Amino acid sequence: MLEAVLSAHDLEALRGECQRFIDERDREMDRLGVDTLDLDHRGSRYFVHAYGASPAVRRFLFSELMAEVGQAALGDTVYLFNEQYVVKAAERGMKFGWHQDSGFIPYRHQPYLTCWIALDDVTEANGTVYLLPYARAGTGEVVQHVRDEETNDLVGYFGDDPGDPVIVPAGSMACFSSTLFHRSGANTTDRMRRVYLAQYSAEPILNEDRSGPRHLAEPVLVDGERVS
Repeated sequence: MLEAVLSAHDLEALRGECQRFIDERDREMDRLGVDTLDLDHRGSRYFVHAYGASPAVRRFLFSELMAEVGQAALGDTVYLFNEQYVVKAAERGMKFGWHQDSGFIPYRHQPYLTCWIALDDVTEANGTVYLLPYARAGTGEVVQHVRDEETNDLVGYFGDDPGDPVIVPAGSMACFSSTLFHRSGANTTDRMRRVYLAQYSAEPILNEDRSGPRHLAEPVLVDGERVS
């Protein structure tokens, strides 16, 4: 847990791009005539990618801070694997079930690093993330997930343990393995809860047929040296 680790500049830059991408997602739902698209629910919950469409986001993903975090967790070679905003609207933000990030990749791969970055102060009331330590989950291995037909979530843990809530100020970062179970509650406050996820790997994570990257495979560090 890295508390209040983002600079004020980085925090405002990430916040500043967030609404623009939500608006774009709503326009796409309008075009398709739907209120649910993948895991997104209009006016309630959004998972929005920004890479390739925001120079400000790109600068953050390849910043000295993120290179240091990646190196500490993964070693001297680090690749950007994926990124997205995760937004829960005020008084409507949905909960998200117990899952492992690796549970969304249905074939064997090397576990990767998730950096869960709070863009607002996060509490149990506004839908923070809950982490489930391996010892209490009963496994550190990736398990098969089952799709919840109501929310479209993939769920992999069905026990009674509520997990440990992450309660931190804006600009803080929770860093955990893609094999760690986590969930989030609903946002019951009158303010939006915004989080940015940045995910890094020690080697490119490829498609199942190994024809190319599953998401991204952009080098951040190679043999300890930053790649600009």
